[in-house]
Amino acid sequence: MVADSVWIVGASRSGKTTRLVDYFCRWLQVENPNFESFYTKKTQQKKNEQTGKLLYIRQTEPGVLILAANDDNRRELGNIIITKTLGKYPVRAKTPLGFFQDEVILFWPLLIESLHLKAQFPVRLRPETEQELATKLWGSHLDAETLGRVGINEYRLVRRILDLLQLSAYGGISCEQIAEILIKGLDESAINLEPEFLASLLLDWRNWCLERGLLTYGIITELYSQHLLTNSNYQQHLAKRYQAILADDVDDYPGVARQLFEFLLDQGAVGAFSYNPDGAIRLGLGADPQYLEGLGGRCQVESLTEPFPDSLAHSLATPMEELVREPMAIFNLPETVRSIQTTSRAQLLRQTAEVIVDMIKSGEVEAEEVAVIAPGLDAIARYTLIEILNKQNIQVEPLNDQRPLISSPVIRALLTMLALVYPGLGRLVDRDAVAEMLVVLGKKQKALDLPSELSTEIDPVRAGLIADYCFEPHPDRPNLLPVTTFERWDRIGYAATTAYSEILQWLEKQRSQQAQRLIPSPISLLYLAIQHFLCKDYNPPYEELAVLRELLETAQHYWEINTRLRQTSPSLDSEQSNAEATLVDFIQLLRRGTITANPYPLNRIGTTKKAVTLATIFQYRASRRSHRRHFWLDAGSPLWAKGGAATLFGAPLFLQDRLGTPWTAEDERLAEEQRLRKILVDLLSRVSEKVYLCHSELAVNGQEQLGPLLPLVHTCEPIAEVAVM
Repeated sequence: MVADSVWIVGASRSGKTTRLVDYFCRWLQVENPNFESFYTKKTQQKKNEQTGKLLYIRQTEPGVLILAANDDNRRELGNIIITKTLGKYPVRAKTPLGFFQDEVILFWPLLIESLHLKAQFPVRLRPETEQELATKLWGSHLDAETLGRVGINEYRLVRRILDLLQLSAYGGISCEQIAEILIKGLDESAINLEPEFLASLLLDWRNWCLERGLLTYGIITELYSQHLLTNSNYQQHLAKRYQAILADDVDDYPGVARQLFEFLLDQGAVGAFSYNPDGAIRLGLGADPQYLEGLGGRCQVESLTEPFPDSLAHSLATPMEELVREPMAIFNLPETVRSIQTTSRAQLLRQTAEVIVDMIKSGEVEAEEVAVIAPGLDAIARYTLIEILNKQNIQVEPLNDQRPLISSPVIRALLTMLALVYPGLGRLVDRDAVAEMLVVLGKKQKALDLPSELSTEIDPVRAGLIADYCFEPHPDRPNLLPVTTFERWDRIGYAATTAYSEILQWLEKQRSQQAQRLIPSPISLLYLAIQHFLCKDYNPPYEELAVLRELLETAQHYWEINTRLRQTSPSLDSEQSNAEATLVDFIQLLRRGTITANPYPLNRIGTTKKAVTLATIFQYRASRRSHRRHFWLDAGSPLWAKGGAATLFGAPLFLQDRLGTPWTAEDERLAEEQRLRKILVDLLSRVSEKVYLCHSELAVNGQEQLGPLLPLVHTCEPIAEVAVM
């Protein structure tokens, strides 16, 4: 038993991260003014009275493994440590999966030797590419008859099967054991496919990827837990590299993280871990909080029982839990909880937005002190709230707004441009797409002193006329003709004619260079178009830059994977036809509405944006934010107790405490009760002033809403309707 290690237990915003950093500083004796001793080791290695451990961080000494639950928390934790230690110690925070990935790539030669793999540098697959390649590999097995038995489309079925590999890897289970787990725990009616069939598809997929040096999150985690962490050579290196572990919010870590922690503790490392009993945000996405909690038995336990002093959890958590559990309880919630009640959801969205506008305009709160949280945000709710608030000059920040790239007009315009330059893509272009491209590429800066104010030289009406009369469809070489082709081209106007001519000249130049093989790849052409049309006269807003970055990163990754596949499976076709086929596949991938990985970095540089936060429950809890006022949208929805998109298919089967145990209706009921209780406690810990329960009697589909939070709505005072001009 390592007596120096500490296990910090506490609710949200109870100071767990602060305590972790305090322990780190004490290990380094940062409070001691004699900083030189950390590097020269001239002082006696006197043990700290509170931790019993003194660390030395130098180039020649073992380092400290610092982990956080997700990428945003990782950056924040790293910044806090650097600030607290005055930047004197080299620290590198990682997420558990980021650490596994780094280790697999670093020790790839060891894996090549032990698994007899082909000697090639590994390439990680992004989720959208993983989905596409697995669909192609399994195409002959997932025929129409199979899809008919399952009752879901091919996209969702492939995603479900891939998720099984990821969940098993996170639970420390090898791919070969998946069949056994599924046979014991999976109800055949749940997916109408034999467990052996699903397991064989995953084995084929994993082996196919390893032969080509392709890595997914699931494969990375399996390689680390099954082959690296059990390798004696790697264990020797790992023990020498780390003298301490600092892990924040371990309730969101996969089960394999405990195996890593226990090995390091066995080797004499000291650890500090924080755990939130009401956290488990990623339960259902691979986290195993109950298994990680067992690590606390090896540490000194420190409890931080009180949440943040000004949070509403003090006064509201218990009565709200009782009301949800016993709806017949007779008492009213205090004035800190108000309700907004309407008949239709359209009325609810408008009234909620008007209440927010009224309180911000009156100076009660700032925009950045308000959060709108919902169990699920559909496009209608998102658009309505953003539109109403923006019209009142109130900015809205949707958290982790993952929408398909193709939903952006800028992206659609750039894809149309590619189809006009490269041959063989004529069937991917139509008149409407050409008109939209002309509007987007015809944007000009309105005034030098207002860089964000844009107008388009080619408005939608003129763009439609040009597309009708000047666009020449062709399956191989679609073309744009000069504006004089239109008999009444004088109706287009000077500004639009000039802008159109500029676009035409640029396209002709790129076509000529492409024919001479002077454009290295479509990615280069995308860069040229972005520089010439979108970034030439003004700096695009952050949201547009993020979308453009996402497109370029997705395209670069797609061509990198395509290059690797051509190396391992060379085609008899010419290089030109290969490039065209790749471009067609890429455009069709995006047009199917595939959601691509977020660009890096995600964070804005500078202060927090002054905007109302708009998020789902999962997104908000994962961001670890807090606000003065909360608006809980769709409070009567049954989705408050459901896992929804934050629960993967088959997730309970791979938890260590119930490995392979069938998931029953009673298990689901208990899980929903626990999930709802944790959501209530967590959200109340993140609000300091008021909660508004926003409820409409009818859902967006017209059905009556009878969710578990309805008793709360009925026991608090409704807010008076406001009118905003």
